[in-house]
Amino acid sequence: MKRFILILVLFLAGCVTDELAVMKADINQLKKDSYDIKKETSETKSAFKTEIAELKEKSAKEDSLNAMRESMVSLRSEVSGISKDLQSLTGRFDENKYFIDKSLKDKSSEMDLLRSQITSLETQVKEMQAKLSSKTDTDAAPKDKIEGKKEKKTETEETKAPETKTPEIKDPAKAYEAAYASFKNKKYKEAREKFEAFLKEFPKDKLAGNARFWIAEAYYAEEDYAGAIVEYDALLKNYPSSEKAPGALLKQGYSFIEMGDKKAARGILEQLKEKYPKSKEAVLAKKKIEEMNKKGKK
Repeated sequence: MKRFILILVLFLAGCVTDELAVMKADINQLKKDSYDIKKETSETKSAFKTEIAELKEKSAKEDSLNAMRESMVSLRSEVSGISKDLQSLTGRFDENKYFIDKSLKDKSSEMDLLRSQITSLETQVKEMQAKLSSKTDTDAAPKDKIEGKKEKKTETEETKAPETKTPEIKDPAKAYEAAYASFKNKKYKEAREKFEAFLKEFPKDKLAGNARFWIAEAYYAEEDYAGAIVEYDALLKNYPSSEKAPGALLKQGYSFIEMGDKKAARGILEQLKEKYPKSKEAVLAKKKIEEMNKKGKK
């Protein structure tokens, strides 16, 4: 019986040993599975983090792209606005160019008309001068005694006893001063003759332009506006760089006003403003044009 029990115990012990071995193997397998699971979990977490980082980066890129798209839309809108403004400016430029070209053509036509009027005036003045010259020659002849007291009352400086002729002045400065002195003394005909003699004797002198100006002024002072216009024009043609050129244009404009030709006067005064904008004569021309405009509205 004891032997049976011993055999049974040994059998049971063997069974227990086998079960323990199996249990150890299972525990080891569980440990290994647990390690594998931890490793997979760690890898999964790492991959998940990487994916999250990639998603964030992708989201940031998309935000940047959206911002760029909005910026591009804004730029397109601005470019479109600039393009419209440019088209508008181009239209205005073309319109202004058209009116400027038209204005220049109109002014050119006015200047042609003025030139023809001045040429006509020159012809008239020459004819008048020829008539005056022939009349002077006639008046110089001996007169009949019929004139009596009436002739004495109307006696002028020209019919007085002839004065002794002064010797010709060869110094241009003195000749000019003598002519100007006659002008200042309101002896306009005498002044013109002296200035004409000065121009004949010293045509290239630096005061030649001034001499022509004072000849014109003498006509203007005598209210011979046609003669004044011709002489002012002679100054502008022959001495365009003269310091008296702005004054000649101004007084030529005034002369046309006195003759009732306001259109010609306006053209001359506008030319003065454009050619000599900083001169005192341009200021006077502007005022005169404003006066003409005000009178035209009334």
